[in-house]
Amino acid sequence: MEDTRTNVAEFTVSEIATAVKRTVEDAFGYVRVRGEISGFRGQHSSGHAYFTLKDADASIDAVVWKGSWPRLLFKPEEGLEIIATGRLTTFPRSSKYQIVIEQIEPAGAGALMALLEARRKKLLAEGLFAKERKRALPYLPRVIGVITSPTGAVIRDILHRLDDRFPSHVLVWPVRVQGDTCAAEVTAAIEGFNAFTINGTIPRPDLLIVARGGGSIEDLWGFNEEIVVRAVAESAIPIISAVGHETDTTLVDYAADMRAPTPTAAAEAAVPVRAELIGYVDDLGGRERAATRRVISSNRDRLRAAASGLPRPIDLVATARQRVDHAATNLFAALRHAGQRKTIDLGRVSPRLAPRLLHQRLNDLSKRLDDASRRAPAALGHTAARARLRLDPVSPRLEPAFRRMLIERQRKLGELDKFLVSLSYKSVLARGFALIKDASGELVRSKRFVESGDALGIEFADGEIGVVAVDTVSPTLAKPKKPKPPRGNDDGQPELF
Repeated sequence: MEDTRTNVAEFTVSEIATAVKRTVEDAFGYVRVRGEISGFRGQHSSGHAYFTLKDADASIDAVVWKGSWPRLLFKPEEGLEIIATGRLTTFPRSSKYQIVIEQIEPAGAGALMALLEARRKKLLAEGLFAKERKRALPYLPRVIGVITSPTGAVIRDILHRLDDRFPSHVLVWPVRVQGDTCAAEVTAAIEGFNAFTINGTIPRPDLLIVARGGGSIEDLWGFNEEIVVRAVAESAIPIISAVGHETDTTLVDYAADMRAPTPTAAAEAAVPVRAELIGYVDDLGGRERAATRRVISSNRDRLRAAASGLPRPIDLVATARQRVDHAATNLFAALRHAGQRKTIDLGRVSPRLAPRLLHQRLNDLSKRLDDASRRAPAALGHTAARARLRLDPVSPRLEPAFRRMLIERQRKLGELDKFLVSLSYKSVLARGFALIKDASGELVRSKRFVESGDALGIEFADGEIGVVAVDTVSPTLAKPKKPKPPRGNDDGQPELF
């Protein structure tokens, strides 16, 4: 039997695994690895997290120990591309190498997601996504502006859907919907539509649709740019956002007045169905006509009911007609009797109304008038002369006599005023006396007319005060007695002496 022994060193499996582990850890003690997270199912019951980092050509196991998990700035998520920082080691039991992650940074889509979230929070804090800023869409826009790529399927879907529902005037502003110039072109389109005049050559749209098909976050990133979001929020024209498919969300969706899950849904939200609208209008017209007929019928019935309670017009005038007939019958007899009386009266006075007598009467009156007119100037002259002769001797004495009479009247008036003052009780009040009156203003002559609690008025020389009567005066409140005022006489006038 041939001897197979050699001088090659012999190792156990554990020794090999330990040597490999030490070699890997020495060569790759601290590394940064970029890859996509795969197979992540959350933390294990032990608190550790296990997943795989992969790229197009290879994969490596990764582990986050329980103690390192709380210190991670970004938590791992399935499909997130990250840059993992940690140390490379091996797992001897399965002869696999792995990375023990100590920190995670987003990379690629993950970095974009982090940037997107930070930008969303910033714009949200500024109020650009507030519900109060959103406006109601016009029910039936005359002109619709569409901002999208003119060559994609999106514009065809929108035009086809609008044509099916309610053919409308559509203005298309062509833009690139991805790439470096996407944000600038979409912003310029929104501002351009808002710059149109309402009655200009090109009509200003009543509604805007910003549309694009689905894609990755990188493809849709132009609609997450801040300039686009601000342009949407500041637009004076209501905007429908239809960017991506139903699961895609961009910042433009938050700032728009309405978010549609697809471009087709945006066209459906922009206009109603024409046939349904026509049917609705016809239905309203029919209901209006039916309501009008019911109102007319009801009013006709009410009129008939009211008319049935009124008397007939012929009955209303029957009594008046009878009175007219009766008056007409009596009128002829009255006229005949009146004519007969006037004929008799005329026969009585007719002899005195002969022309000869009238001419004679007229001549007599004319002569009397002529005589009076001739005597009138002379009579007036004699009367005026006699009055002047009587007035001339008296007129020089009239003015001095009037002056003396005025002085005498003034003197008598002064004496009467002094006498009135001397008799008035006001002068007595001025010497310290007072008058007591009850609530009705009547003079109080005796204590027996006053009861406790009665309201009284005390009149002094300088005014009145109100008091309330009490039975007795408290000794602590009593003041030095003053001379009692004189009692009034029987006629109510206070005695002066």
